[in-house]
Amino acid sequence: MGPPTRQLIVKIHSRCNLSCDYCYMYESIDQSWRTRPTTMSPATITAVAARIREHARVHDLRDLQVVLHGGEPLLAGHAGLEAALAEIRAAFPAARFAMQTNGILIDERFLELFHNYGVRVGVSVDGDRAATDRHRRYANGRGSYDRIAAGIELLMRPENAPVYGGLLCTIDVRNDPGAVFDGLLAFRPPRVDLLLPHGNWTTPPPDHERPGAYGEWLIAVFERWYGRRPEPTRIRIFESIIARLFGLPSGTESIGGDEPGIVTIETDGTYEQSDALKTTAEGGPATGLDVTAHSLDDVLEHLAVAAPYLLSAQCRACPVVAVCGGGLRAHRFSATNGFDNPSVYCTDLFALISHIGRRVRADLIQAAAVDR
Repeated sequence: MGPPTRQLIVKIHSRCNLSCDYCYMYESIDQSWRTRPTTMSPATITAVAARIREHARVHDLRDLQVVLHGGEPLLAGHAGLEAALAEIRAAFPAARFAMQTNGILIDERFLELFHNYGVRVGVSVDGDRAATDRHRRYANGRGSYDRIAAGIELLMRPENAPVYGGLLCTIDVRNDPGAVFDGLLAFRPPRVDLLLPHGNWTTPPPDHERPGAYGEWLIAVFERWYGRRPEPTRIRIFESIIARLFGLPSGTESIGGDEPGIVTIETDGTYEQSDALKTTAEGGPATGLDVTAHSLDDVLEHLAVAAPYLLSAQCRACPVVAVCGGGLRAHRFSATNGFDNPSVYCTDLFALISHIGRRVRADLIQAAAVDR
């Protein structure tokens, strides 16, 4: 038996109240969401809770992060969310809850639930108004920034600091990196995730015809962030790269090449791999397993055989492979040879890692000279 899962993503609602044009859930090649229940049923939640209890007992777990996700998880409503939280907490009292939401529906009752169950809430927003409304729109084309900002402002209240997890920003290189950085920091987030838009060699990301554009954009943000030290806002991709430069574990599956150890459960109770694989092929993340018939160890053992984390020969020969680990697995996909490729963001990651390495090493040399 292998190691336990370290993070469980539970899809309690499979629809959304926004129509973001870059969404991997609804706009990618995998359209399996259309055949799934809108909301996870009470019976499925009970089965999920039982599998968590079983997994915790088998591995003598002291904690496990359970991320409530969607779609938009708050569409499950106050009662639906509370029922899911209560069931899982009763099954495994040490569960640590997190949630990723667009923030639009956050209200006082949801905030009460977040506090009662210790839910750390991340909100998806792409920076300032212009950057956010470029992609994060309602189905009628209207921008969502004002409603998202109102939800974040509730989390920014001092009393809500224990449940404010941070922000997730999907990068668009057409947006000014400085304006995006300032727009995010205006919300005083404890942490920011900068997400490369999901793409691969068969379905390239936007602006892929400009090699290195994403690396340049991230370097510009890094310089703004690194130059403001000490900075209360953590940016996970930068911290993960710095950690890997010193041989420490990464904080994200997109950097470092560690076995993901993340299991997703859809609203119908089926187990899936990373959501990013929805961008590779119809049924890309599917495992064929479900919570009714299979344990979490069953799915982990299945993934170890069916989806091994192997690197291409080009990656293995790269001088920064110990840092990037090949990047996110979904970004290495090609319809012609599967995942036997470097990341579609290889040029960008190489430039970013090299830049951060030079900056950090220069600081260490300077610090050593001062201490002499």
